[in-house]
Amino acid sequence: MSEKLQKVLARAGHGSRRAIETMIMQRRISLDGKIATLGDRVDVRQSTKIRLDGRVLAITESNAAICRVLAYYKPEGELCTLHDPQGRPTVFDRLPKLRTSRWVAVGRLDVNTSGLLLFTTDGELANRLMHPRHEVEREYAVRVFGQIDEDKIKQLNKGIQLEDGPASFHKISFQGGEGINQWYHVTLTEGRNREVRRLWEAVDVKVNRLIRIRYGDINLPKGLPRGGWTELDLKAINYLRELVSLPAETVSKLPVEQERRRMKANQIRRAVKRHSEKKRADTRQIKKRRL
Repeated sequence: MSEKLQKVLARAGHGSRRAIETMIMQRRISLDGKIATLGDRVDVRQSTKIRLDGRVLAITESNAAICRVLAYYKPEGELCTLHDPQGRPTVFDRLPKLRTSRWVAVGRLDVNTSGLLLFTTDGELANRLMHPRHEVEREYAVRVFGQIDEDKIKQLNKGIQLEDGPASFHKISFQGGEGINQWYHVTLTEGRNREVRRLWEAVDVKVNRLIRIRYGDINLPKGLPRGGWTELDLKAINYLRELVSLPAETVSKLPVEQERRRMKANQIRRAVKRHSEKKRADTRQIKKRRL
């Protein structure tokens, strides 16, 4: 069955449907060698060639277009990019390999921020979840260093003018701590670059630990180690789709036995350990070659 060209490209993670429609009108996209138009439909096969500015795009075959979502516990030190020229670890390194689709990150976390990061095979879902108009709530656990009084909390709740516009926390709750090292939970509905850190810095408070613990109603899974991932079941996927006005899915790639129980933490830990050992071995080999 054929689908609109913009729908196929959005699902593959190349932008929102509206953004892709603009590219089509700008004559930047071609379909099998011909300049695409807004009415074009496509039945995606291995031989299909879609280009943007002359570059062939990775696309998803229609018969493999089942929406999948992973919850990943990002460690500090990993970059939110597909490839790093310097060979540093990225959030994509440990994800399961796909043949006919690809993982699209739902937003980003700074290299020094850890916690929940969602990935999906549905680019349209990722784009909508990231768009500010849907106001999907994110919650972070923050360890701060500095003197905090009621006036600073009021400022953070009321709003602070940052270099890219006003920003504020929707909620701030004290979680404990000693002296000037204290833990807070904060929530906001935007994903601007370093927004949590910049808000605290605006009131002369330093953030020395930042962990995302929730995205919408999806919590960082208990027992999931840093660098581990688990696949969400159909109920959780359809919750995310409903948040951004996408139709519900009726099938899942997740095996039935995994829908009934979460992947055991020790299984994930073994996978993380194997990956870490391989990384260390690769690093040692690179150092030997340099010597």
